[in-house]
Formats: sequence, C-alpha cells, structure tokens
Amino acid sequence: MNGRKHEVGAEPESDGVEEALALLGPQSRQEHTPTGNRPTAPDTGGHRATAWPAARALAARIGRSAPARTRKVPLEQAVGQVLAEPLTALCDLPSFDTSAMDGWAVAGPGPWRVHGDGSVLAGRDDAPELRDGSAVRIATGARIPAEATAVIRTEHARTDADGRLLHAERAVTQGQDIRPRGQECRSGDQLLPTGSLVSPAVLGLAAAAGYDELLTVPRPRVEILVLGDELLTEGLPHDGLIRDALGPMVGPWLRALGVEVVATRALGDDADALHRAVTTSDADLVITTGGTAAGPVDHVHPVLRKVGAELLVDGVAVRPGHPMLLAALPPGKNVPVRHLVGLPGNPLAAVSGLLTLAEPLLRGLAGTAATAGYLAPVRDEVHGHPYDTRLVPFVHRGEELVPLHYNGPAMLRGIAAADGLAVVPPGGARPGDELEVLDLPWTPGTPSTVDGGCFT
Repeated sequence: MNGRKHEVGAEPESDGVEEALALLGPQSRQEHTPTGNRPTAPDTGGHRATAWPAARALAARIGRSAPARTRKVPLEQAVGQVLAEPLTALCDLPSFDTSAMDGWAVAGPGPWRVHGDGSVLAGRDDAPELRDGSAVRIATGARIPAEATAVIRTEHARTDADGRLLHAERAVTQGQDIRPRGQECRSGDQLLPTGSLVSPAVLGLAAAAGYDELLTVPRPRVEILVLGDELLTEGLPHDGLIRDALGPMVGPWLRALGVEVVATRALGDDADALHRAVTTSDADLVITTGGTAAGPVDHVHPVLRKVGAELLVDGVAVRPGHPMLLAALPPGKNVPVRHLVGLPGNPLAAVSGLLTLAEPLLRGLAGTAATAGYLAPVRDEVHGHPYDTRLVPFVHRGEELVPLHYNGPAMLRGIAAADGLAVVPPGGARPGDELEVLDLPWTPGTPSTVDGGCFT
C-alpha cells in the first residue's frame, strides 16, 4: 500500500452490545438505551452526538454480537462467503507420491533399462514395481511406481536407437520431481482459519483437501430505501428536482463489500410507505438514505418510534455525516435480529455513514475479522472542525496523503477520485501529521479479506 506507515490495532473481540454501549459513557447510555419492555427511539432534540470512534466501534461490536448464522453449502455456492469453521485437511496432499513432471520414473543409478512399452498415467493404480536400473514413462500427476527413486523430465533424457536403454543428460538426484505424500499438508492440518474469505482459490484447495461442502456464514442481506420526493432517476435536474446519486451508488458500494443487496427501492417522502417497508423487510440490515434530520418530511425518527426500535446511535460527531443513525429493529418473521442504518441525504455525508456504521456492522454480521487500520502522514494542512472528527477524501502520493478538494457534504467529485478518506481529528492537521486512513473497498491497496480486510 502506498503511503502505509504503521498499523493501528483492530478492535478487540467483544461479548456483546453491553460492552459496546459502555463506550458511550454513562450519560450516553441513558440517552441511547431507553427503558421499557421494548425500548423506543427517543426524540432527537437535545441529545449528544456519539463520538466517531465510539460509534464505529459500537457498530462493529453489535455486528459481532449477533447470533451466529451458519449453513453448509456445496462448494460452488460458497464463493464470496466466509468460513464459519477452520478449513482442516481431510486427507494428505498429495495423498500418494506423484510425478511432478512428464518424463521417466527411474530406480537406482543409470543408465536404465526401459520397462515395457506403456506409460504410467494419472488416475491409474497399475504402476509396475521398478527394480534397480529400470525406467518407465510417467505422466504428470501419476502415482510413482514402488521403488522408484526419481523422475527425469522428458527433455532431460534420451534413449538409445532401439529405445530400450535410457540415459540422463543431467545429474539425477534422489527424489527429484517427485511430490511426496503429504508434501502440502497432512490429514488434520489446519489450512485456513475461521473467517477466511472463500475465494475461487479456496474452493480449489477445499476440493483438493476432500470437501464437497463448506460451513460458511451467509452474506448479510441488505435492503436500501431511498427517500425524497425531489429525486429523479433519469434525465437532467429541473424544476427543483435533482438526480438521485445514492440509489445508484449505495448498492454497488455494498456489493463491493460482499453483501447481498436484496432490493433498492425509491419511496419518496411517504411515511406510511417507509413504515410498511421497515416492518416487512426480511433483510438483516435496512439502509435508508435521507430523512434522518428533524424537518417536516424527515420520517425516519417517527417511523422508528412507531415500530418500537431501539435507537443505538442518534447522530455522530463527524463531518460530513453528523445526522446518521443506527437502530435495532424488532425481529422480523424470518430474521430474529435486524438493524437499520440511516444515512444522511447528502452524498458525501452518506459515504461517511457507510464507513462509520454500515461497513463495521456488516463486517461483524459476515463473520470477517476487523481490519487493522493504518496511519500515514498528510502532505498539506487540513482544516478541522472545532469539536468533531472530519473525514476528508485523499489520494496517495508516495508515502503521503494528499487531501482532495470538493469535499463538501453534498459533493461526490472528491470521493470519486479518491483512494480513501483520512480521519482528521478536531482542530485539523498540519503537514506531516499522521492520520488514520479508511480505504475504499475497490482501491488497489485494500487489504485481503482472508484474515481480515474488506469482505467481498
């Protein structure tokens, strides 16, 4: 990764939501944990926003504390999911001594008498036993005949004119070009840990190790509800109407994280439609865009109160993205644990909400380990908010972060060109200050999902 300086420790594992709520402090626990048989979302007026690091950690821990969701699936259905248990070899690999090359299996020192006219082929178990001074043709992957001591590649050997005597054109060493049984692993060896992404290469390894199906954590299911009567889905802005930027962006963004997006629906500013959508959704996470403030058509808070949601984060001390929220929804018909992340309506503010609340929560639900962040020095001065964290788009230039312009809450021009977002503390940063970096899921240096990282 260009610009990577040193890692910041990932969040430690937690036993549940209670520990995560403790991050908010006694006053915030009271504000964010209403009392009653089914807590209801409090009014937004007068509450204190959650600090950005605490909000992000809370979302991650809530995701990890959700009941484990695992299932066994055939290999071809497992790609993109993560392992719910270690991948342990069910057999030795290879399970018998095999030839690593096309050529000749030989026994003892040469020259060697050619044994018969046939060849030892892969997938056959009829290899002849070789005596000292004998040789037989062999194919790559074929079982090594008993008493064979080496394999000579075809291009490194020649036979006499009558084809009965084999000579090596290079020195032959004991065991050359033979893959011995168990060279890659022994039965019972752990090949990959729990939480590893099932990539096509992992499918191949699992098949070679004897698996027909894998125990995985299914991809989290997300439904996106786009709010706002002012949004157009095509054409140029006109007559006070603007193009919807979040509907086209949020779904692909989440798919880049390995999420199953079940639907993206435009609801306008219809409180009843929003209520129906929230109460009937069978997604693990509902994401709304817009409507999280306290304006006359901002219906998210009233709907959350009406459905009996528990508001866990109601505003975050971050710019842009301050009016984001996280709520625990009542159980659905087929989904015992459901959550809602409310993104602000401004595009870059919504990106802030995705990185702060949605991504950490989804990573926990997917069973992937939290990534260790990293710090890098910033090249230019960055103005900060007096009290809140700022997230600023940047590009890597050598070892440094270069902040981009067009970083207002309603702007996407900066993030479209960015490698990630830099976390600017209250008060800002001076040239040379090291800032925490949030990579984007499609940037070239994004860490692998195996052993942590973005889940795809």
